[in-house]
Amino acid sequence: MSTSPRTPSHREDRRPENTQRVLSGRYELGELIGRGGMADVFRGVDTRLGRTVAVKLLRPDLARDPQFQARFKREAQAVAALNHPSIVAVYDTGDHAVPGDHDGSVRVPYIVMEFVSGRTIRDLIRAKEVSIDNAIDFSLGVLSALDYSHKAKIVHRDIKPANVMFCPDSNSVKVMDFGIARAMADSAATMTQTQAVVGTAQYLSPEQARGETVDARSDLYSAGCLLYEMLTGRPPFVGDSPVSVAYQHVREIPELASSLNPEISEALDSVLVKALQKNRADRFQDAAAFQRALRAARAGVGVAPLGSSEAPTSPTDTVQGPDRTPPTAAFSLTGAQFLDDVPGGRFRPAGDASGDDAVLPEQGTAVYPAADTGSLPLVLPAAGEHTSGQKSRRRTWIATLVVLTMLVLTGGGLWLYNMVNQQPPPVAKILVPSVTTMTESEALQKLYNAGLKPQLNRLRHETIAKGIAIGTAPATGSWLEPNADIILNISDGPSAITIPADLPGRTEAAARDVLRQKGLTGAPFTTMANSPTVPAGAVITTKPAPGENVAVGSTVELVVSNGKVAMPQLIGLQVAAAETALKDLGLTMTVKEVENSQVEPGKVTAQSDAADAQIEQGKSITVTVAKAPAAPPAPAPSPTPTPTPKQNKTEGLELLLP
Repeated sequence: MSTSPRTPSHREDRRPENTQRVLSGRYELGELIGRGGMADVFRGVDTRLGRTVAVKLLRPDLARDPQFQARFKREAQAVAALNHPSIVAVYDTGDHAVPGDHDGSVRVPYIVMEFVSGRTIRDLIRAKEVSIDNAIDFSLGVLSALDYSHKAKIVHRDIKPANVMFCPDSNSVKVMDFGIARAMADSAATMTQTQAVVGTAQYLSPEQARGETVDARSDLYSAGCLLYEMLTGRPPFVGDSPVSVAYQHVREIPELASSLNPEISEALDSVLVKALQKNRADRFQDAAAFQRALRAARAGVGVAPLGSSEAPTSPTDTVQGPDRTPPTAAFSLTGAQFLDDVPGGRFRPAGDASGDDAVLPEQGTAVYPAADTGSLPLVLPAAGEHTSGQKSRRRTWIATLVVLTMLVLTGGGLWLYNMVNQQPPPVAKILVPSVTTMTESEALQKLYNAGLKPQLNRLRHETIAKGIAIGTAPATGSWLEPNADIILNISDGPSAITIPADLPGRTEAAARDVLRQKGLTGAPFTTMANSPTVPAGAVITTKPAPGENVAVGSTVELVVSNGKVAMPQLIGLQVAAAETALKDLGLTMTVKEVENSQVEPGKVTAQSDAADAQIEQGKSITVTVAKAPAAPPAPAPSPTPTPTPKQNKTEGLELLLP
């Protein structure tokens, strides 16, 4: 991220330097070690016990959402009840206040967890550092953790490579992030209030994707996806969007792992096939069974195919029972052989091989050709009738039966011929429904329900919001064969987005929400700057500036007020100019006059805060202003002398005259 140079009025401040450094007076935060969809994880120190911990804080912009608050607290409650070497332990929880909207504050929760040193399975897969033996060992560790949590009635619901860490020091794995875990008694809540499927699309069980209840077997499906990706380097299903991937989990069968990695044995293939069954009743029923199958596969013993018996019987075995009869050979239905093939021969008791000289059954009894032939019974003549009559009637019956049999066979043959050669009825075609203005998930669901197979195509559209259906190809009103492919055009939003002009003045959290709704991303770090008017914690401006057009998904830097201003240099200014400079910064001025014979009266000679100092908004500044010294006192005037009266010259002369 690029940053502007430092100036007296613009100071850059990167988080977490502005984040509260000590939580609850006990947990001192260190460097950022991880960032997820809803929380940041810092390395920390428990100052009371002197041990290294991991501190997970909910992002301030999500702390106002009750769903995220509940999910975050549920993680702490779920893991706090579990104590297993393959599950990251939780030590403590709490919350602290950060500035919110309208001069309020938001309580941001945090979780103090065991500090685990290692790498996630996702990182190992990307680095191609997972062998087949490693994959089996890692899966056995994950299944051990799941076996323990399931016995504690906790379903994780988000097993994936990013939530499993391998610790090389102990050569073990740790399952993390129980943020969407639930007790099995509450596991029916698989959908959020906005009807978004909870979990990560590539590892969702089919029942999670359908929004149905989840149980332990849902975690085992996700564990199967994890094993598949460790063995092949990719999840069982990939797609253009999370929604399309979720539908594949519901409807599609993944490729055999051995087709992507020839080193995978048939035994491992059979384990994955069972683990990834759509019907949870067909999967492993508990984690222990999954573990046993993995260990057996490592030894070359696979899982029995679905529907086969564990101990298959020989094809020659017969099944006897009180309600079953022993199997009987099929009989020919042509000519007189029909009777000869009856067990015991023509009119012979069963088991007698004496031919035509055999003793006939008692007269008047009915003899059936076979128990399952469906033919009419033969009734023997009563005693006293002539033997030749018996033979005549017997031949008549035989002829009649042969004719009836031939008629039945002929009629059946004609019916079968007609059935085989009958033209199949035309397949009913499907009318393409209208999906315009629907959301992506709604449009996909409607097309799937109609019996079509939608393929996503994303297009830029200047007027239709991102994620909204534009239409289909073929268009609405067309007729297609069942299960036919159809293109679903989804708007990818406009090619450019105008940065909202109303961001200045909003809190940082509110501004990030607005940017996200517009399809933009707030920069991960916030620039803090001075402002005389914008309250602390509120946005001053953005980079690029509000009103500018930027590409979809662009990162926008937020410049947030720190509630301070830089003190200007007032010394040497006339008092009126100094007052104007302070007023422009929202500061007030208090004047203190001091006599100064060296400085022109009315000029500032001192100020209470040094120039460039960072001071709080609205502070009163005391300035010292020179004034002229007082004039020295004037000397007292000397008394005016009384004038001496002048003598009149005339009078003097008169006195001199005799």
